[in-house]
Amino acid sequence: MEAATKERELSGEKAQRIVDSMRDSVARRGAAGSTFEHVAREAGVSRGLLHYYFGTKERLLVEVVRRDTEIRVARLDERLAEATSVDDVLGVLVDSLTNMIDHEPAYFLLLYELFSAGRRNPDIQREVGQLFERTRSHVSEVLDAKQGEGVLKLRFDAESIVSYLFALADGLALQALSDPKRDLSAAFATGAASARYLLVDE
Repeated sequence: MEAATKERELSGEKAQRIVDSMRDSVARRGAAGSTFEHVAREAGVSRGLLHYYFGTKERLLVEVVRRDTEIRVARLDERLAEATSVDDVLGVLVDSLTNMIDHEPAYFLLLYELFSAGRRNPDIQREVGQLFERTRSHVSEVLDAKQGEGVLKLRFDAESIVSYLFALADGLALQALSDPKRDLSAAFATGAASARYLLVDE
């Protein structure tokens, strides 16, 4: 935890360079092949600086996922704020997932890597769990707000619905990345239909 605290003290520009370099490295080499040496060289900082502020590669991966999640949630907020129907909401959710699978698959690769790391390291497991909890709570608040506007009529409590939708999205992403040639359009349509059922209690 001390290393994670020190990381927050990095200057914004330097920290962003390190995070961006790790993200790019994972996209090119995979998480296993992305070493501190690669990241330090590409970020233009010393390897010792990465060790000092992050301690381990897994902690740096946590920070990459945390920052990327914040960006994605902000984008989701912006688009959902304009949604005036359940079709609009479903369109935003499906577009967000398919865009990530098609153009930013490294995000899911990082999540899977951190899940594995968390099995060996309780600190990593706790940090990732807290990140997921914050994200679920935030999106749940957005759905509750949409229900308050009359856009949605949720069948169950918002957090349970969000947990299900996140699990569905993670599972579809895993299938898509494991077998890129497989046509998952029918599976996505099925997922959208189940989401519609949860979002509109008719």
